Amino acid sequence: MCAQLPNPVLDSISIIDTPGILSGEKQRISRGYDFAAVLEWFAERVDRIILLFDAHKLDISDEFSEVIKALKNHEDKIRVVLNKADQIETQQLMRVYGALMWSLGKIINTPEVVRVYIGSFWSHPLLMPENRKLFEAEEQDLFKDIQSLPRNAALRKLNDLIKRARLAKVHAYIISSLKKEMPNVFGKENKKKELVNNLGEIYLKIEREHQISPGDFPNLRKMQELLLTQDFSKFQPLKPKLLDAVDDMLANDIARLMVMVRQEESQMPTQVVKGGAFEGTMNGPFGHGYGEGAGEGIDDLEWVVGKDKPTYDEIFYTLSPVNGKITGASAKKEMVKSKLPNTVLGKIWKLADVDKDGLLDDEEFALANHLIKVKLEGHELPAELPSHLVPPSKRRHE
Repeated sequence: MCAQLPNPVLDSISIIDTPGILSGEKQRISRGYDFAAVLEWFAERVDRIILLFDAHKLDISDEFSEVIKALKNHEDKIRVVLNKADQIETQQLMRVYGALMWSLGKIINTPEVVRVYIGSFWSHPLLMPENRKLFEAEEQDLFKDIQSLPRNAALRKLNDLIKRARLAKVHAYIISSLKKEMPNVFGKENKKKELVNNLGEIYLKIEREHQISPGDFPNLRKMQELLLTQDFSKFQPLKPKLLDAVDDMLANDIARLMVMVRQEESQMPTQVVKGGAFEGTMNGPFGHGYGEGAGEGIDDLEWVVGKDKPTYDEIFYTLSPVNGKITGASAKKEMVKSKLPNTVLGKIWKLADVDKDGLLDDEEFALANHLIKVKLEGHELPAELPSHLVPPSKRRHE
């Protein structure tokens, strides 16, 4: 079924929603078509695959396992969403997350851990709001991932071309190996059956001879089924010139195309998914992290650091300031008491030394302590000092 809607989100992406996965007794009812094969067909053509799990009824049924296995060689496209996470408490959520990762690890055989987004992905009030900040951060990460899809579309098409070229090369080796083993006159049918049964060994032989990765080979069982209906005597022998052309294309042309794609993308206007939920939290006071951490006091008339400045001033004057300023060495003695790593403290120093004179006055020292507090409370530091955090005496020089 297809639905067309006047929605700006759909200007840049198309969304395909698969039928629900069957579990328990329902799995025995045939769908009337090969569900896993249809998903495999889509997996080859889409840019992103999102697997949805419910936090309160985590179950990977046999059909779901088959579906995930059908997505083999497309693991880089897979993202996982653990939905309805507001329906369980934090402790239970940790157990569910661990169980999900363990189950997925058995099915998705990749060295990298699959990315799981935790949250409550609908517009209803949260049932248990204690993990609100986590859900908001996860939602924004997922949105950013989806928004980047149009921008990287050309590069993904190029990666698909590389996959297809490597697969075509492997096919050529398989077909020519089967052709070579066939008798000229008698016993063709028996030899064909023998070769199909021993296809796994032929795969290993080709893998060793031509140093080909096992992941580049087509599905063994599917290949055996397809070969049973073929006439091996009509197969073509290997054409080294054509293989050389493919190798040259993979080694040289693809590298040049990659550079061209990057250049074109940098010159084009940034393409992102717009509209709908993607714009609900981007700007304004409900933007993720607005008014929190380094963003605290963004709308206040008074300098937000000012309320704690008397406390910081007491420490400042114990550090023997000269001409109203303390040295980096004096500041360091106090700042390391926070137990934050030097890399973080170095960034705080850079942000707090507003006039870049290598010294801190009382306002800059108060700012440094405020940023330490922000970091210790679990917030990220800004890349640049926001205008509302600039000390009042320094604002004239901006």
